[in-house]
Amino acid sequence: QVQLVESGGGSVQAGGSLRLSCAASKLTYSISCMGWFRQAPGKEREWVASIIGGGSIRYADSVKDRFTISKDYAKNTLYLQMNSLNADDTAMYYCAATDFKWCIGDGYRNPEKYNYWGQGTQVTVSS
Repeated sequence: QVQLVESGGGSVQAGGSLRLSCAASKLTYSISCMGWFRQAPGKEREWVASIIGGGSIRYADSVKDRFTISKDYAKNTLYLQMNSLNADDTAMYYCAATDFKWCIGDGYRNPEKYNYWGQGTQVTVSS
């Protein structure tokens, strides 16, 4: 079993930056696809970004050029650097992980393909 623990959320003004971290209890092939999702009140969980396998990276159009996903294998940690934040980015952010095979094709966008989830960290952007 793998545990994921997020940190780094908080409140920031529009235009500001935050970096989220997701510490994994271990890095195994069972979590070789990792990503970030977010969920705002009253809305469905939305895919944000993923690192698939050895380093293929995908971003949702809404965050492309503003957010950067990265992974530190030595620290078993996934990051999400968020710049130029706006009110639409306000949400609970979740780290998720799954086996690489579930991320083939467009699977990386589908929250149902992810087997492991963190508890979430809140990001609030004020305008």
